[in-house]
Amino acid sequence: MPRKKTVTNTTLQKLGIEPYKEKKGEEYMNDAQYEHFRHILNEWKRQLMEEVDRTVHHMQDEAANFPDPVDRASQEEEFSLELRTRDRERKLLKKIIQSIGKIDDDEYGYCESCGIEIGIRRLEARPTAELCIDCKTLDEIKERQYGS
Repeated sequence: MPRKKTVTNTTLQKLGIEPYKEKKGEEYMNDAQYEHFRHILNEWKRQLMEEVDRTVHHMQDEAANFPDPVDRASQEEEFSLELRTRDRERKLLKKIIQSIGKIDDDEYGYCESCGIEIGIRRLEARPTAELCIDCKTLDEIKERQYGS
């Protein structure tokens, strides 16, 4: 008998959070679901902030003026990569904060384009999602066609 594939949710796994267990007949984006996603977003935000602190301390501790140009170039490249990563995370933090604001305003979990439910599993996989899967797919198709 073939084994049923299980979907792994890397975002939740990284955060150490269990997937939400929906109850039969449960209303979409009820208080329990909002709390679940608030917990996910706040934990993600906390972990990103810790990573920022680690980077700052690492760069302060490791900063050295190497006499060897190759060593100096290697360190500069390492710092450059870390700063690019932190810049992407800064943008992600902004999206996380916006998503928490949407929870506060009872607007989280609905597609910004068409207004339908984004879905619990999609939001668990991508807690900052603003579009349902159909609108996101169309958006990506348009992007590829028009190169926006």
